[in-house]
Amino acid sequence: MWSATPGPGSGSRERWGVRSRRSAGAAHPASAGDPAGDATAGRGPLRYAAAAFVFAVGMAGTTLPTPLYGLYRQELGFGELMVTVVFAVYAVGVIAALLVAGDYSDKLGRRPVLLAALLLSAASAGCFLSEGGLPLLFCGRLLSGFAAGLLSGAATAAVLELAPGGSRGFAATAANMGGLGCGPLLAGVLAQYAPRPLTLPFATHLVLLGAAGALTLALPETARPPRPRPRLRPRGMEVPRQVRPVFVPAALACFTGFAVFGLFTAVSPGFMSGTLHIDNLAVSGAVVFSVFCASLLGQAASARTGAPVALPLGCLGLVVGMVQVGLSLVLGSLALLVTGAVTGGIGQGLAFRSAMATVSGRAPEEHRGGTISALFVVAYLGISLPVVGVGALSTGLGLRNAGLVFSACVVVLASGAGAWLWRTRKGTALAPAD
Repeated sequence: MWSATPGPGSGSRERWGVRSRRSAGAAHPASAGDPAGDATAGRGPLRYAAAAFVFAVGMAGTTLPTPLYGLYRQELGFGELMVTVVFAVYAVGVIAALLVAGDYSDKLGRRPVLLAALLLSAASAGCFLSEGGLPLLFCGRLLSGFAAGLLSGAATAAVLELAPGGSRGFAATAANMGGLGCGPLLAGVLAQYAPRPLTLPFATHLVLLGAAGALTLALPETARPPRPRPRLRPRGMEVPRQVRPVFVPAALACFTGFAVFGLFTAVSPGFMSGTLHIDNLAVSGAVVFSVFCASLLGQAASARTGAPVALPLGCLGLVVGMVQVGLSLVLGSLALLVTGAVTGGIGQGLAFRSAMATVSGRAPEEHRGGTISALFVVAYLGISLPVVGVGALSTGLGLRNAGLVFSACVVVLASGAGAWLWRTRKGTALAPAD
């Protein structure tokens, strides 16, 4: 859910995760049949586009159920708290996969991990297709979380390593955010205007997963797994020493921005139907789609400002966006909810891409997938814990008042983070590594 963009004065290919053949060979002597060497030689727009498609399809499955939660509530008879718990189960799966297997793509290669993630995503779709009640709903979301956890590090690294040199800064962003945004849009349109609203979205996703699997088998391997292969064991929260000075501010920005994502992907359909009285599932999916599209715009803009400015500016965008969301709940305004989604999404994109670029710029090549995964652990804590809090509050305060409390908390957190990042913007902590 990110991309790594060089900051000012950091045009080095090696720094941003794709070493030249000569420098890579110096560290890892490669034979003529070395897959990583072949991938470097074959880097180009077609292979990059194929890897981006695989990433987008995999991530689309994680947000596909978003506009469908209201239908599940009617069919299974549970409340808003259970919706947020179901969503949090997904985040638990992501975090577990990141902690256990976050660096497996560094040890095994990108392609095996990508194939495993696609299989898990297909199993998740199978759980939803069975319509077997709440237990299978939990199982489907958990499997989806496992898939997303594997994709977060492996697919991001693969897309970056296959992208043409001039496209690396924006490479993983479009794939990740595009997939996350298209998931609810696709499900909302199909559920609103096509038959079998709880079946057709997942059947369609299974077809796309089949195409993504075929492309993954055809892609070259881009990683250089160590030889002999090390033991596979849970990695835990392990960040290389040279990355730690930049990890805390980056993690703070990620947590806050993902909390906003969690609000829109878990409970915004409930806001729209219960508070704004809008029951069109396509509109609900489009609102969530707008958040991810806005994040894409913010991440594109961050390349022009640089991390020291983009991080606090992104926090300001989160503050303004959540104020608009709060006002939309008070006034019952769809327009304010949409503008809040766009403003908050732009703020999240500014902060998140800068944070990830700073961290990835410090990460050594052999630990890149694991370092990316560690930051995603913090991000997914942000997307899950606050959302469950909204669900819990809604049982006593109602969904609208719970949303107002959530908005106020994000405003306070983002304001404090932005002020701290602005004060320290000229320090060495956020500067790219030499």
